[in-house]
Amino acid sequence: MTTDPLLQPYTLNNLILKNRIMTTAHEPAYPVDGMPKERYRAYHEERAKAGVALAMTAGSAAVSKDSPPVFNNVLAYSDDVTPYIQNLTDSCHEHGCAVMIQLTHLGRRTNWNKGNWLPSVSSSKHREPAHRAFPKLIEDWDIERIINDFADAAERMQAGGMDGLELQVYGHLLDQFWSPLTNDLTGPYGADTLENRMRFPMDVLAAIRKRVGDDFIVGFRFTADEAQKGGITAADGLKISEKLAESGQLDFLNVVRGRIHTDPAMSDLIPMQGAPSAPHLDFAGEVRKLTGMPTFHAARIADVATARHAIKSGLLDMVGMTRAHMADPHIVRKITQGREAEIRPCVGATYCLDRIYQGGEALCIHNAATGRELTMPHDIPKAATQRNVLIIGAGPAGMEAARVCAERGHSVTVFEAQPHAGGQIRISAMNPRRAEMQSIIDWRETQCLGKGVSFQFNHYAELDDVIGMNSDVVIVATGGLPNLQLFETGQDVKLVDSCWDMITGDIKPAERILIYDESGDHPALQAAEVAANAGSVVEIMTPDRTFSPEIMAMNLTPYLRALQDKTVKFTVTRRLLAVERKGNSLTTTIGTDYSKHTHEAEYDQVLVNYGTMPLDDLYHQLKPLSSNEGAVDYEALIDGVPQTRVRNQSGKFQLFRIGDAVSARNTHAAIYDALRLAKDL
Repeated sequence: MTTDPLLQPYTLNNLILKNRIMTTAHEPAYPVDGMPKERYRAYHEERAKAGVALAMTAGSAAVSKDSPPVFNNVLAYSDDVTPYIQNLTDSCHEHGCAVMIQLTHLGRRTNWNKGNWLPSVSSSKHREPAHRAFPKLIEDWDIERIINDFADAAERMQAGGMDGLELQVYGHLLDQFWSPLTNDLTGPYGADTLENRMRFPMDVLAAIRKRVGDDFIVGFRFTADEAQKGGITAADGLKISEKLAESGQLDFLNVVRGRIHTDPAMSDLIPMQGAPSAPHLDFAGEVRKLTGMPTFHAARIADVATARHAIKSGLLDMVGMTRAHMADPHIVRKITQGREAEIRPCVGATYCLDRIYQGGEALCIHNAATGRELTMPHDIPKAATQRNVLIIGAGPAGMEAARVCAERGHSVTVFEAQPHAGGQIRISAMNPRRAEMQSIIDWRETQCLGKGVSFQFNHYAELDDVIGMNSDVVIVATGGLPNLQLFETGQDVKLVDSCWDMITGDIKPAERILIYDESGDHPALQAAEVAANAGSVVEIMTPDRTFSPEIMAMNLTPYLRALQDKTVKFTVTRRLLAVERKGNSLTTTIGTDYSKHTHEAEYDQVLVNYGTMPLDDLYHQLKPLSSNEGAVDYEALIDGVPQTRVRNQSGKFQLFRIGDAVSARNTHAAIYDALRLAKDL
């Protein structure tokens, strides 16, 4: 028996949940043809077998054909979905994990040019800024049709073994009806009264109840405060919560706060790194206290201490730790085993969500096994034979390689030229808002030290050092250095500095600064923030038609908020061609890819962000001494089998390079490089 509040069972209607931890609805975009097939099943089963009590799947499953899946949603409107739902629920039930699903009609939060090319519909005639499609103002026959679609979908989920469902009532069609900001209707569903605005969601609820009965669990995940002028206020939300409780048709309330119609609004509702921990938790507790209803909530509850507080203080009945379980699916197991200190932390980077909103699949920035459960292990298996492994470089790639090799049981030594581990992560973490990024390194260092990894810092590895180690495997993870070449000329520009120099404080901001950004990732905006805070006049220029495309929506928002009141200009479709010194100024020649037009402009300082060039001299010196001459068998790598290629019979060790020592990519790519190579060494 345990007294830990998080590990106490909870009875919801007729369902006993074995503890208080759940993953809330989210769409990892793993369906194939709209079906939650093996990858989707394996993702949820990994968390189920580690002890999570409730998996709320989908985010959200679409109930109608005019709600096309912009996030690769599960297609709940198809009869084909039921066997896949059954497979998913059976897999999770086998581990004592309850499974529910979130159903929705996206309304205006979608596009008409996807799926069946049907017009989007909404209670509003205005488009949602994030998805840009102008909706048709919904008609009476649409309302009747969609109510029936919700009921049909609920029946399919019940037939597939689901324990229950929740309806998505924030930002999607149901909420579009009950928010004063998005209801342009008149009549029984019109905007004039709260009762009328709530009528459509309540009609949907009644239709579902008629189909599935009283024992099937049904709840609402809804915004109880839109946090925007003219929208649902906190007082309105509490009144709505009371009405939902009084209806007697709901088993739980899952509370959110805010809106999701724009990137900034979504970044407030789903807070990321730099935001306070659990900013909406106390408000969710107010809903629970007022209604007495079983209450769920998730919003940046990333650590066990905060989750435990939420339950112990009576603020919640079930606590959602969704992004936290993407970082570490074994949170509950580690709590029960007294291993909380070993939990891989969610660093709030929100790489997972940003990828979805760009049409990709959800991946964790520093757990490369998440979403790859069919091919990548979360628990690293022991190797049959212990080997001596030397890793050169202690950035994210090198640290992950060291961790995985140590877990395999190998003897691991790491050489690092700097006095500490981290590589480019340490530069990212210099922005106070992104300080949590350092946990990517700190967690790995702790894991490595616990497994006996030997670190030699302030050690710039040279050829003789490597040869003297008599290693079986050498992994070069030396990263890269800023590329200061201009694309058009291919020549080093001696008069420019790198964005790293500004971020680290190696140079001081001048009065007029050009930041030329050809990579579109974090260093350019991070340097711009440093310079703008110092009072500089900053121009961020890119040859692309949009700025910072690699940062993506939710991560872009904090930068733009920080820069809005500063003297910062964004210039697109302009290419830096040359830089000359004239007197005390730098004269730049600016062109464009779209014509032969050029012009000159003067600045006091020019910074360039153009990725990194591999720091690979040592790797090339080692190649002729290695058995594989650095070659990687890509088929073996993809298939998950050991590297056995031999190109040099007299070679004394296997040689590999990973991360930015190969080419400029990102943190996730570096960590994935390391995991899929090292897991089979």
